[in-house]
Amino acid sequence: MARKSVRKRRKFKPLRFFVLILILATLIASGAALGLVFISVKDLPAWNDKVLVPSTVTQIYDKDGKQVSQIGLENRVQVSIKDVPQNVQNAFLAAEDHYFYEHHGIRIQAIIRAALNDALHFAGINRQFQGGSTITQQLVKLTFLTPDQNLKRKIQEVILSFKLERRYSKKEILEMYLNRIYLGEGSYGIQAASQTYFGKDVGDLTVAEAATLAGLNKSPNYYSPLQNKDLSISRRNQVLKNMLEYNFIDQETYDKAISEKLTLKQNDGKHDNNYPYPYFVDYITNELVDKFGEETVFKGGLKVYTTLDPKIQNYAEKAMSNPNNFPASKKNADGIMQPQGAMVIMDPDNGEIRAIVGGREHTHMRSLNRATMSPRQPGSSIKPILAYGPAIELKGMGPASIIDDAPVRYSAYGNYSPKNFDGVYRGLITMRTALTKSINVVAVKLFTDYVTIPEALKFARRMNIDLDPTGPAMALGGLRNGVTPMQMTAAYAAFDNHGIYNDPVAILKVEDQEGNILFESGNTSRRVMKETTSYLMTSMMESVVQAGTGTGAQIGRPVAGKTGTTDEGKDIWFAGYTPDLVGVVWIGYDTPTKMPQSFGGIYPARIWKEVMQQAHKDIPVHNFIKPAGIVTATVDDKSGLLPGPNTPPEDMVTDIFAAGTVPTETDNVHVLTEVCATTGKLPNQYCPDRITRVMLKLPYTVPKYVLDYNMRVPTEICDVHGPVETFGNGKEGDNNSLPWPDLPSDLREQDNGNN
Repeated sequence: MARKSVRKRRKFKPLRFFVLILILATLIASGAALGLVFISVKDLPAWNDKVLVPSTVTQIYDKDGKQVSQIGLENRVQVSIKDVPQNVQNAFLAAEDHYFYEHHGIRIQAIIRAALNDALHFAGINRQFQGGSTITQQLVKLTFLTPDQNLKRKIQEVILSFKLERRYSKKEILEMYLNRIYLGEGSYGIQAASQTYFGKDVGDLTVAEAATLAGLNKSPNYYSPLQNKDLSISRRNQVLKNMLEYNFIDQETYDKAISEKLTLKQNDGKHDNNYPYPYFVDYITNELVDKFGEETVFKGGLKVYTTLDPKIQNYAEKAMSNPNNFPASKKNADGIMQPQGAMVIMDPDNGEIRAIVGGREHTHMRSLNRATMSPRQPGSSIKPILAYGPAIELKGMGPASIIDDAPVRYSAYGNYSPKNFDGVYRGLITMRTALTKSINVVAVKLFTDYVTIPEALKFARRMNIDLDPTGPAMALGGLRNGVTPMQMTAAYAAFDNHGIYNDPVAILKVEDQEGNILFESGNTSRRVMKETTSYLMTSMMESVVQAGTGTGAQIGRPVAGKTGTTDEGKDIWFAGYTPDLVGVVWIGYDTPTKMPQSFGGIYPARIWKEVMQQAHKDIPVHNFIKPAGIVTATVDDKSGLLPGPNTPPEDMVTDIFAAGTVPTETDNVHVLTEVCATTGKLPNQYCPDRITRVMLKLPYTVPKYVLDYNMRVPTEICDVHGPVETFGNGKEGDNNSLPWPDLPSDLREQDNGNN
């Protein structure tokens, strides 16, 4: 009989089952890990060496080579590791990664410790997140990765850290790290932080100061010495203990540092620390962007050496912010104070701009700069450029040349007839008097009739004032597009600089981070008028300040200048200069608006005086230099010729001339004229009393309201005396009244012609 086969049942072994489950779990976990690693590698950010070099601010230096400002997206100043003292390097190693020179980018122990701590935190046990990151890992996070905390990002961090260590030396990694980290108060990198907190370069930091900065990296806002001084000192002391423990410093150094008082940079309160001298910096920023592009300017760490004089800039900003220097003011719908103002100050010898203020307040970076961006009507301040300057330069005229301040009408320009501000016509006056009193009619006649409009505009173009011809009113500032304070400053500087014009310059030199020169300003000077012309113009404009419309700009030293006031006071100016500085002030609404009783000789002259008095404090008083070729002569101030036999003493004037322009002819305007003693008109044959007077004979007539009308030879014949007039009371029928006898015809003709 066949035996049944009996299957032997295996006994369950828990240990074997557990091992099997463990192997299976390990395989699954390994697969998941490999998958995660694969995904992490697949999504790994592309390697780009350029991003390891952070954006660096462009540093701005004044005329003396002192850093005064900076521009950039982040307040960061690149510094080489060789310029970072060892104690500063060690302070950051003690605070962040004292095994830095021993690992290859990561520390396994630190990662495990951080992972365990984080797991306990997620499990509900009160633990803080632990970074466990080396300096290399921190640099990778700051450069390539997002701040997200997850396993994928951690794997990417490890991979990139190994790669970074293979490509760069430890010193290079440390340099990139120290220039990258954020240390609070808007400061990126140790050099910017050193300047922000201590007002010194990183190379000058003490051990205690280095420990203070190193302690900030943990929580810049929390440990900021400007916000939480006690917490900052506590954190500093912890870093110093680490430095001692890790043998970065000895006990003596530690004791000295731990007892050092925390002394921070003092703010003088004059400026926004982040953006001082805003309008000047705005101006050079725009120039830099035009030359190099925004990427280089805001991230490239340029060094820009400028012409800025911080003292003069401060004076100008203070004067422009003083409400007492302006007409009644109020804010417009946009919250901008009106009227506004602008000022430019320049060294006339080289065109270097010492100060720019483009408004009464600065609201944001690269805002409207009225000194350079807003052309306005210049009023009478344009007269030296369009009328008087070209008359002297091109026509050989001078301060004693005579123009008739009498009404004129230009039919070719819509019957345009200029009016003087005070409504008075003075008759024959010198150019010096006309400019001193800002006589409009004289300026228009010089511009239109003597120089001619095309030639006057050519003269202005020499000084980079390029104007469209519109008509005689241009002589009074009636321009199509206007001019900026910067243009006017440069033009007036040519009068100050012996007839030599310089293009305005604000940037002297630009270097890259390595010190390579990218730009250097060149000589742009050129002669635009004879030296004698500039001196004669200066002398005439000195009279404006001494006794004319510009007396409000007197500062106790030689000053030449010209006021400007447009119709209804919509734009008011003062342009003036000393032998050392030239400055122009403009005031007006952004949208032209009437400013009653506002004149260039009041508010703009007041600002000019306030700034220039301070700017000249340390400059010795000296006169304008008289060039060769200037002579003195006495002339008749009605004809402009040499005095003649009929020139009265009161009509003689002594003035200066360019050699070769002194008149050689004698006066022919003053003539002896016989007039009726009663009427002052030419006598007729019946006038009983006649007198001979010295009068002005001209080939044309002027209206009776011209001030010197009664000094001119009359054209009318006496209409009071005649054949009906009798002796006695002159009444008809009086027996004692006899008519004057008729004179012989030959005597009548002689009498009528004696004028």
